[in-house]
Amino acid sequence: MRSFGPRWWKVAGAGVAVLASLANAGLRPNFVVILADDMGFSDLGCYGGEIETPRLDALAARGVRFSRHYNTARCCPTRASILTGLYPHRAGVGHMMRDDGLPGYRGRLNEEAVTVAEALAAAGYVTAMSGKWHLGQAHGVTPWTRGFQRSLNAAAGGFYFPDSPRAQLFLNGDAIAPDDPRLPRSWYATDLWTDVAIRFVEEAVQQRRPFFLYLAYNAPHFPLQAPSNAIARFRGRYLEGWDALRERRLARQRELGLWATPPALSPRPSSVRPWAELEPAERDRFDHLMATYAACVHLMDAAIGRLVDRLAQLGVLDNTALFFLSDNGGNAESGPNGRSEGDPTTARSNWFCGESWALLQNTPFRRYKHYVHEGGIATPLIVHWPAGIREPGRWVRAPSHVVDIPVTVLDLAGVSWPREHAGRPTPTVDGVSLRPFLEDPAVTPPPRRLFWEHEGHAGVLDGALKLVRLGRAGAWELYDTVADPTETLNLASERPNEVRRLSAIWEDWARRSHALPAPAEKEARRPAARPRAKRAGGDRP
Repeated sequence: MRSFGPRWWKVAGAGVAVLASLANAGLRPNFVVILADDMGFSDLGCYGGEIETPRLDALAARGVRFSRHYNTARCCPTRASILTGLYPHRAGVGHMMRDDGLPGYRGRLNEEAVTVAEALAAAGYVTAMSGKWHLGQAHGVTPWTRGFQRSLNAAAGGFYFPDSPRAQLFLNGDAIAPDDPRLPRSWYATDLWTDVAIRFVEEAVQQRRPFFLYLAYNAPHFPLQAPSNAIARFRGRYLEGWDALRERRLARQRELGLWATPPALSPRPSSVRPWAELEPAERDRFDHLMATYAACVHLMDAAIGRLVDRLAQLGVLDNTALFFLSDNGGNAESGPNGRSEGDPTTARSNWFCGESWALLQNTPFRRYKHYVHEGGIATPLIVHWPAGIREPGRWVRAPSHVVDIPVTVLDLAGVSWPREHAGRPTPTVDGVSLRPFLEDPAVTPPPRRLFWEHEGHAGVLDGALKLVRLGRAGAWELYDTVADPTETLNLASERPNEVRRLSAIWEDWARRSHALPAPAEKEARRPAARPRAKRAGGDRP
């Protein structure tokens, strides 16, 4: 890739340069946090999927995998949590990017929250991000104003090719054209974000400074697009259909040891037709849809492999803690038939996998992105850190959440959260450090509660018990997530006292964390067979 020139390495603030002289890159770990967009729980080979992901599978074999890691069910809220260690409403991003005038729904990171990049930059780390931001750039909240000294970003993603009308890029705060001479020609977004990440790492290592890289892909988010040869690689593989492939993924998960107690497969919802009922032309179309999605995931895996190879060549891989996860579950938007408008090898197309394939992507769980049943909030989490992980290749079965990622990073770096930000006291973080699970295979996790709210969907996990609700008007459901991770046996009628106890706990959390009050239009989203489709180009406010 061509040099970005001196402006690429523009550093925000003279204080960082002074602190950098105190940093010892040989002792303090580097960090790479990689976030996929709309990728399902079981899409990776190392989580049971049939998509070829050899590079992430290799990282899992040399690192650890978490079997019960959670996100927030949606794009923007997860991004807020993964940078601040706060539940999204506390950071001001309880929904998307519209400012509804309520503390939990400002549509941007608030000033009270401090980002992991801000904390690390103040401690002498070089910080950079590459990829999709989606945290309020239209409101003035940008990577370069929230701790990232270097950045190439899109405000909200939604494109793969440079001739897309949505291909708007910002380099260190300056708007640049998609054909800017500092960028590769005829780029594909997944490779572009990776090229920038590699250049960042190269120059950080040259400066002998520890680094923090946040690499936020827009793959495999709609509109699904990929080069023709990548799609052709997977054509025909999905003619077996979602019914058979779900069974195969679950069987593979059992072989991999993902489940302490092998679960039952969640039932196929009535909105999704049995594959056997489809005509040959319909099967071919659905095969093409899923092949395009698989191509997006496969190309992301290959790009991550290039980054890992370069880290190894530079001699910093062993002391780099790399985290890989997804921002929400597979996406059912556009309904069970999906959408296939135009040619997916071009920028003007508009392809969605839809609910039928999202059911496969989230195997073995129920529901999808938006919802806080397991299919909406369960994400793979791979952590690779040769210098710090004991007994690589194992599963970590303790529940964890995206709020834990920045807390873990700062713990490993030996950096405390700042006590104030922008002249205000900073809130106590909600996350905990995952460091004990990396360093001690026998550690016993302490008791912990986790909470969710999105569009009126609500949930609380307390030990094995999970209370969950479909929309504000929905009835509470109660599940034992250890014995029944696919949420098929509702215990609410048998254990009404637990329902009352946990619902009161959730209500108290929701008010303290600004999930309540919520804007009226964000009230209960009723379960529907055909989720409302968004415009192509990413989640919109």
